[in-house]
Amino acid sequence: MAEVEIGIETTMEENVAVVAFMSPSMTDVDAITAASGRIKGFVEDNRPSRLIFDFEQVKFFSSQVLGLLLDIRARLEAYNGEVVISAIDPQLHRVFRITNLDKVFGFFPDRQSAINPAGTD
Repeated sequence: MAEVEIGIETTMEENVAVVAFMSPSMTDVDAITAASGRIKGFVEDNRPSRLIFDFEQVKFFSSQVLGLLLDIRARLEAYNGEVVISAIDPQLHRVFRITNLDKVFGFFPDRQSAINPAGTD
């Protein structure tokens, strides 16, 4: 069985780290593990004070993704960094509410509002 790769794009925008998930479905255990390794390396190399997980392209994900988000959050908290989520589908946001993770992560309607939450012009 061929491994299904999860597309991720890691960038620094206005001194904020952004991890954009590019795959509509994130369910393959091996692919999530591989993506997790890439994200952890990105965090280690950049030590961002704020990291945004951009879910704009995502329509479905497994619970393993929640574990990934919590793991990255713990890594950033070690040096007072924060993890927020942008552009998540309302149906997927329900998963965070059901698990009470909506109280753990901040949510923004789109990437730009997460990058610049104060909305300075």
